[in-house]
Amino acid sequence: MGPGSGSAAGPGTGVGSGRGAPRQRLRAWAELLRVSALFSVPGDALAGAAAVGRRPGRGTALAIGASLCLYEAGMALNDWADRDEDAVDRPHRPIPSGRISPAAALGAAGVLTAAGLALAARAGRPALTVATGLAATVWAYDLHLKHTKAGPAAMAAARSLDLLLGATAAVAATGTATRTGAGAAGGARRPDNVAGPRTMADALRTPGPGPVILPPPARGGLTGALPALPAALVLGAHTYGVTAVSRHETQGGSTGTPLAVLATTTALAAAVLGEWRGRRGQMPEGLATTGPATVGPAPHPEARLARAAGSGSGPGRAASPEGILGWAAALGVTSQPEGTLGSGLPGWAPAGPGGGAVPAARPQSLLGRTVADPTRLLTLALTGAYLRTAGPPLLHAALNPSPPLTQRAVGGGIRAMIPLQAALAARAGSPVTGLAVMGLVPLARSLARKVSLT
Repeated sequence: MGPGSGSAAGPGTGVGSGRGAPRQRLRAWAELLRVSALFSVPGDALAGAAAVGRRPGRGTALAIGASLCLYEAGMALNDWADRDEDAVDRPHRPIPSGRISPAAALGAAGVLTAAGLALAARAGRPALTVATGLAATVWAYDLHLKHTKAGPAAMAAARSLDLLLGATAAVAATGTATRTGAGAAGGARRPDNVAGPRTMADALRTPGPGPVILPPPARGGLTGALPALPAALVLGAHTYGVTAVSRHETQGGSTGTPLAVLATTTALAAAVLGEWRGRRGQMPEGLATTGPATVGPAPHPEARLARAAGSGSGPGRAASPEGILGWAAALGVTSQPEGTLGSGLPGWAPAGPGGGAVPAARPQSLLGRTVADPTRLLTLALTGAYLRTAGPPLLHAALNPSPPLTQRAVGGGIRAMIPLQAALAARAGSPVTGLAVMGLVPLARSLARKVSLT
């Protein structure tokens, strides 16, 4: 959107037409709220739910709604706070051009903030706590922090909190559904956002009429969202770079900032493609000895306990060594005492149930693991799309730090959030969620041709 389009949509346009005035007013609000950037928001909640191992459900939908409202509240408040500055640098913006009054923009920011907090409250008290912190960060950034050195950090914190909002809402919805399902006699519904049995007792049934052994209860609330913190930090670091570049989009003149952000973007891509510690690999010690090797994600602790229960002893049966080792591995106890022969020799795996060290499996190359694992291959492709979207505009802005190229770099950074969110979801073991997030790219690109991102 150039300056000419703003003047063409001024108060005098469409006055004589019954349809022209409402259409131009709607366009002015679309510019104020920057609706083309909205498609970068749902991926936060979806990536957060994937990071804590939940499927998208009611909690995720509420988190997306809350995020959209708070994001648009920030957009309206941003233009209200910058109305004097925009009158000089961007007179075509809706408030300086007179298409939207300052009072209307401020009122919209307040209403959207209240709506976002109300939706978050429906997702549970932990989600409301995170959303309140997010709303406070947005208002503090727009009203004061934007023009200070803490501005990029505040915007990064807001984006990280948005992802944690999705994680917290998913965990809270799961806990609510589990409690509801457990209280209903004969209920067969599964808890929201999670694929698995309705109750712990369904997951762990020991042979015979013996008592059911339950694992410790799953963490909920804010504590349950902690696994999403690394993904939130990655997304926050990207947002920090985009915000740092945006400080020069009206005047230009910065070469070092785009170069530094380009280096950060490359480092973030490398972090996403790093080793998946604790996500994929061999079966835990003691469980891999009871059957053939399994390819895929490491089993959930509940599944490990269930498998150990299946190999354990029932009434009148002697306990098998495999079952004992399975219980030990599931409970975090090593199956081989320290000092056993062969336990510390290089290239030798710990002893199995039959005793004696065995040669360790040869580690597979990174390329081999990537080709053999479709999810890892998808993560690689999504991370490449992230680099392809964010990298070239930053390089062009570094070579020629003019305002148009700097604004293009900012727009590329905003659009790059979508493939980054998709890559984070796929890396967490949710390839379908990653593909769904990536499906927002064509919609964002189409709308960006009509409404500017910056």
